[in-house]
Amino acid sequence: MPLLTVLLVIIVAGVVLWLVNTYIPMDGKLKKILNIVVVIIVIIWLLRIFGLLDFLKDITV
Repeated sequence: MPLLTVLLVIIVAGVVLWLVNTYIPMDGKLKKILNIVVVIIVIIWLLRIFGLLDFLKDITV
């Protein structure tokens, strides 16, 4: 996967998360949980893209 695509996905995920945090009224605990979940998903996606989690290739989401 091209590096530009990876950067674009990270930027889009960050902007969407920022928009949700800024414009959707939500309890602070829920925002924190949402932020943690999104960060974990992006980290796992990056690890799969760079081949560091090869055993997860068989798992489909």
